Amino acid sequence: MESPVQLLNVLEWAHSEQAAALTVVVLAPHDPMTRGQLRRMAELAREEGFSVRWEEARGGAGAPLRTIGGLTPQLRRTGRVVIGDPFSRYVQLLLTLTRARDLVVVDDGTATMEFVTQLATGERLVRWHRHGGGRGPRDILFAPFSAAARRRLTPARSGRRTIGLFTSMPVEPAPGIHVLSNEFAWTRKRFGPPRLARGTDIVGTSLVETGVVDPDHYLEAVRSLARTHGATRYFAHRRESAGKLHRLAGETGLQVVRPDLPLELIARRGPIGRLVLSFPSTVVHTLPLALAGTGARVAVCDIDPAWLTDKASPRAEGFLSGVTGTAKDVQRLPAP
Repeated sequence: MESPVQLLNVLEWAHSEQAAALTVVVLAPHDPMTRGQLRRMAELAREEGFSVRWEEARGGAGAPLRTIGGLTPQLRRTGRVVIGDPFSRYVQLLLTLTRARDLVVVDDGTATMEFVTQLATGERLVRWHRHGGGRGPRDILFAPFSAAARRRLTPARSGRRTIGLFTSMPVEPAPGIHVLSNEFAWTRKRFGPPRLARGTDIVGTSLVETGVVDPDHYLEAVRSLARTHGATRYFAHRRESAGKLHRLAGETGLQVVRPDLPLELIARRGPIGRLVLSFPSTVVHTLPLALAGTGARVAVCDIDPAWLTDKASPRAEGFLSGVTGTAKDVQRLPAP
């Protein structure tokens, strides 16, 4: 696991499958916010009785070799491997080392939708927001490992290898992939129900940081939503930059909250607004499940194509529209 959401969804999978024994391997990133949330999620995993290995997988030149060397014996022995990000080069490399016949992919947010599509069409695994189709030297060097990982994630016709997908996303998987629906049952059991606040909350995204959306357009959209819907709080995405958040707080008057856990858990713990506004992102699919029966409503605001930057991938507009259009039990708002 490399993100808090991935680790949350592993706990959901373990609850759904009634897994009694589980070793969680965290491939720690550099980002401080992500590391902090991962630490908190690791604590929850231990409270559930699971073993957690925290690997400083990016802690210097020799870290990858130490991490891979330390994990290889266990990867060779285990019969089932659960992964959180099939696009990760680290995960792809580790997949080439395992002999497990049972592979399970849990949600890494909306990226799951792109993963399923690319796997079905035989494309190489590339994140949706990456611009252009060219490959740099590192891509070319890693290509054999990436191709091998994609083959491992493709169901074997002989039936000797099974591929599972544990997801809350609307997907149409390739034949042979077993889909198990993530209803956030563990989250609802473990936290809440929350107290509902009178105001409206806005959920932030990292679309500016990934180069998809222009920052000025984004800030104006947030300001308009806050004014129209009486929002008081802005739940920052863990990848949002401090500079952008400082500017956002100053220009909108919103209280910026940097959560210490994935938003699904924060919302269940409460308090949470009676209305939660988001741009196209994972939470428009997951929050309605986490908040089911609480009376809280989730609304999604469309992304105006004029907000997209010149660096945005040609696939960005269609992908974001698909994220919004396939969301269930949400109110759809036009771009302000």
